[in-house]
Amino acid sequence: MRRLVSADALRVLVPAMSLAVLLGAVFYLQPRTMSYTGLNLLFNLAVPIALATLAQMLIMAVNDLDLSMGAFVSFAACVTATFLQSAPLLGLLILAAAVAVYAGLGVIIHLRNLPAIVVTLGMSFVWSGLAVLILPSPGGAAPEWIRAIMTVRPPFAPMAIVASVLIAVIAHLIVMRSSLGVVLRGVGGNRRSVERAGWSVVRVRAMTYALAAVFAILAGISLVGLTTAADANIAMRYTLLSIAGVILGGGEFVGGRVSPIGAVIGALTLTLAASFLSFLRISPDWQIGAQGAILILVLAIRLVLNRRENKEKRA
Repeated sequence: MRRLVSADALRVLVPAMSLAVLLGAVFYLQPRTMSYTGLNLLFNLAVPIALATLAQMLIMAVNDLDLSMGAFVSFAACVTATFLQSAPLLGLLILAAAVAVYAGLGVIIHLRNLPAIVVTLGMSFVWSGLAVLILPSPGGAAPEWIRAIMTVRPPFAPMAIVASVLIAVIAHLIVMRSSLGVVLRGVGGNRRSVERAGWSVVRVRAMTYALAAVFAILAGISLVGLTTAADANIAMRYTLLSIAGVILGGGEFVGGRVSPIGAVIGALTLTLAASFLSFLRISPDWQIGAQGAILILVLAIRLVLNRRENKEKRA
């Protein structure tokens, strides 16, 4: 009897194969990238994108969608480059208040039965406005300790790769192995079963949104550590990148079906895709469309594999 690949393994296998193929293509086009320095340049911005993708994945795990992700990461970056640099305690209090606001959004969305996509779209303007108030023009400075962490040089692999692996492992333990992770995925898959088990769905949603805010804040902090400054629009594209990373990594919009490791791999793939398209001398105006084409191709492959697996199970 032919062995079937489990759905969970498939969620990681397809994005991993996509990343490997894309990395091979980059090495073929630019052999000099097969070095410590080359890999560091290729994946330089992978850490903030991976963290933002995980934040979006948590929201999607409870069947919601956050259209304010890019604006919120930009807000966190502006706080990091200003208050966290000059007045660390005040900066931490502002970021803690932002986490509380995110948790409150989860509660309001659930209690009032509001569409998360509309609420978060409205909040994107709030976060963008606050970012402009904090930092009207590009500037600020990264705290020295953040800069030191983001520029450290591990012995065998660049910091971006090492950090991405650690982030993936930690997120996997939280989402796939902990009791909180089981419950929040249960809310996305079968909310009534979670309620019958005695869990408060309101509390779970609040904790999920708060945890997503923590990951998004870490994305903003790490981004400032890499760029050494910030502006109100520094991470606006992270909204679409985070959604694409989750889907590319095997996640789905409904059902609580997500993969933290796959999401990080999806984020790495999107980061690498930008370099790959640059090596092909594709105009920046066309690169977003080309990234979309890569995403569609990977999703098509995943759909074919899913259908084949379902047929073999029925047989």
